[in-house]
Amino acid sequence: MSTFLHKKFKLNFNPSIKKNRLLIAVSGGQDSVCLIKLLSEYLKHVAIENIEAIYIDHQWKKDSSKNVEHLINIMHKIMIPIAIYQIKDTVFSEAEARQLRYKIIIKHAIMNKCNTIITGHNQNDQVETLIQHLLRGTSLNGITNLILKKQISNKITLIRPLINFTRSEITWFCRHFCLPIWSDKTNYNYTVRRNRLRNELIPYLENYFNPNIQYNLHKFLELCQEDNEYIKENTIKLYIKSKHPLLISLNFNLLKKQHIVLQKRVLQLYFHYNFNKIVNTQIIFIITKPKTQKNINKYTLLTNDLIIQYSNGWIHTNFSHDSHKY
Repeated sequence: MSTFLHKKFKLNFNPSIKKNRLLIAVSGGQDSVCLIKLLSEYLKHVAIENIEAIYIDHQWKKDSSKNVEHLINIMHKIMIPIAIYQIKDTVFSEAEARQLRYKIIIKHAIMNKCNTIITGHNQNDQVETLIQHLLRGTSLNGITNLILKKQISNKITLIRPLINFTRSEITWFCRHFCLPIWSDKTNYNYTVRRNRLRNELIPYLENYFNPNIQYNLHKFLELCQEDNEYIKENTIKLYIKSKHPLLISLNFNLLKKQHIVLQKRVLQLYFHYNFNKIVNTQIIFIITKPKTQKNINKYTLLTNDLIIQYSNGWIHTNFSHDSHKY
């Protein structure tokens, strides 16, 4: 039986994925169960070279072993193999745990030659992440991180085909098809800030400010993504135009004629591409501020194990043996 969510899923799931090797990141929650159901039905009509699932068990919960057993049974029924990684009971922050999960998933994808990773993030997750980023401070690049499709590397693409599904739609879908959902009690642990945001702040905003706030923020993120993609394209063009043909250097005389947004983006790209470094925003500000551009012909900065030198209109950078902070 086809539903409106089947149609939405099909539109999100790129047809060019037909011959790919897929890796599905799952849990026992309703998002993953919905994803597995939609994906298994979609794959009946397309040829996939290989598909497998992966689950990262932090062993935080008392019933984690039962959750693993529940997942194994689900995947066994649809004949998709699943790899389970169990992490020793170590205290992680929410961000650290997420980074570790992605690290393991990407490493597994590389080892098993999977070129597409699929996750069950939904529209509510996207909005919650946006609010979290805004509360702690972020950039346009930061708030558009949780999107439908993201290139992890030259060989691996991350796809979130449920990103425009609301949590209520997913709940309806799971009930409609009587899908076996594992209830996660940790979702109501308010020591985790995201849970308080999900269960208290967002409902408060919906009740007292705008009942459509999640949809509106989702559409806002779509507009931000379009703007960000445009800036990225122009950043790459400007970087190619301003980089030295032989040295690891940038033509800053050319760069400083551009909008400050492009200046900052090109510098960030320059440091990341050549040195795999995310340079402090203060350093980027020092390099791009008008005082530096107009009154100083030569200077040296030391940061992130890098020596950054400005001379004769060019920015030159090399590794330093010692780590300094400017």
